[in-house]
Amino acid sequence: MAALTPRWQPTLDEVAERAGVSRSAASRVINKAPHVSRATRDAVEKAVKELGYLPNRTARALATRQTGIVALAVPDDDPQLFADPFFAQVIVGVSAALEDTDLHLLLCLASSGRGRARLTKLLQTRGVDGILLVALRGDDPLTDIVRRAGVPAVYGGRPLHFEPQWYVDSDNVGGARLATEHLIGLGRTRIVSITGQMCTEAGAARDRGYREAMVIAGLTPHGTAEGDFTEAGGAAAMKTLLDEHPGLDAVFAANDNMAAGALRVLSDNGRSVPGDVAVVGFDDLGIAERTEPPLTTVHQSIQGLGKEMTRLLIAVLAGQERSSIILPTRLVLRGSA
Repeated sequence: MAALTPRWQPTLDEVAERAGVSRSAASRVINKAPHVSRATRDAVEKAVKELGYLPNRTARALATRQTGIVALAVPDDDPQLFADPFFAQVIVGVSAALEDTDLHLLLCLASSGRGRARLTKLLQTRGVDGILLVALRGDDPLTDIVRRAGVPAVYGGRPLHFEPQWYVDSDNVGGARLATEHLIGLGRTRIVSITGQMCTEAGAARDRGYREAMVIAGLTPHGTAEGDFTEAGGAAAMKTLLDEHPGLDAVFAANDNMAAGALRVLSDNGRSVPGDVAVVGFDDLGIAERTEPPLTTVHQSIQGLGKEMTRLLIAVLAGQERSSIILPTRLVLRGSA
């Protein structure tokens, strides 16, 4: 029996030539990238139809060496991670941004040596097209692993000790200033702060915003205690601050989980909120509506963080020139302050 002659498959270069556009322009139309002129889009779509071009995933991967996969790397493998609404909302935002693409999401937990080794191998072998990173501490080895690999990377939150090419962050300094200025506006002067981990940019930036607002108002920062962004950490920090500064009249907690822990300790010690002590948190997580009293807090769009990180990475992978993004924050007033 005679061998079957393989059916000729048109290439992307042939589509571009037929349409009279560059190869990159044809690729952007086929991959539904934004910011393509109507004339270019019409010409490429006509050429695709005339030639019968089929941009299947396998052919695309062979031609471009793309995998169709992006990684989300988290330097944590604690099972409680997925109970934290912050990370859950980030993942929801990432998934939403990928919904209209052909890209798939790979979650990488890389806190252990073995996890980091797996991620290193994945990046070195170009097993993913790009990577998203969240919740990095200042000395996290993931930073060097990703920088050495040279894979397109978008950071959720700026790393503490260097400025990456692409990141998405919330206005942590401005949000913390808003919170502290609100407490000052209520007539509170003995305002303490429960910081996040100071080895993170978010922790350091929110502490900076608190201090700036105090100094601008002519007040001396009354006292700080470092927490770890958990409710238990906030409770422990609040106990320390009550022991060291029993006359405190307000608390800025660098996230809502810690603020919830602080509220519990204040109640246990007979301090009324907001009568004796006003409390403001940061994030506007669901817990802020369930505390007693409901928590005044700084809203940041956490799902928006995940979405914008992913959209930025998609644009970078499409060869577009993009800049990093700072998302706005705003104060949400409830019963605690």
